[in-house]
Amino acid sequence: MKRIVFLLVIANSFLGYTQQLYLELGKTISAFDYKNSLGLGLENLQSKSNTYLKMGYRDVINNEETFFFSIGATYNGYGAIGSDRTLDNFFEWDVTYIGLEAGLDFRLFRVRDFSFFLKGNVSAEFLIQGNQTVNNQVFNLVGEEEFNNHIFFLRGGLMMTYPISRNTLITANYSIGKTALLDQGNAIDKEELKLTAHQFGFGIIISLPNCNCSF
Repeated sequence: MKRIVFLLVIANSFLGYTQQLYLELGKTISAFDYKNSLGLGLENLQSKSNTYLKMGYRDVINNEETFFFSIGATYNGYGAIGSDRTLDNFFEWDVTYIGLEAGLDFRLFRVRDFSFFLKGNVSAEFLIQGNQTVNNQVFNLVGEEEFNNHIFFLRGGLMMTYPISRNTLITANYSIGKTALLDQGNAIDKEELKLTAHQFGFGIIISLPNCNCSF
């Protein structure tokens, strides 16, 4: 709860300088790259679909209005399911993170009212809920030293925008991201766990009265 309050305070502190507010909602298709203590991966590890939510502010940073900076809060769910034939084990992960994200949008070109952007961002995310299932046993991952309760994500992708009113844009978004090791503190069994996530979503961008944006 303290982390949620902290993120809200950070977000509110920027509102006085905001030119645009954004909201994005969609689906995350995540895949875990897992290696067991023998260094063997899971050949049949399958991805799972979860929900993500982003909200924050966006501001233009050059006179040509081709570069935009954004910062906001994120809510991300990740998961995977699979088995290990060598050890005859069944695995499943379901984890939820909140975080802070900062990014840059670069407008590539326009086609009539449609604008197309290249996006890149980095986020720090904190585990608020998570379970790992091994065979018939379920383990709570929150607070476990062997599971990294905070991760760093690098993402890149594309965004298309279209104006529906004088101060409102709707957006379609795609991004792919990768983390550092999720399970890098486990020195005993040498397990490794990485996460890749594809995100597909729709959103809205609202320009505030002080925005000099031409879209």
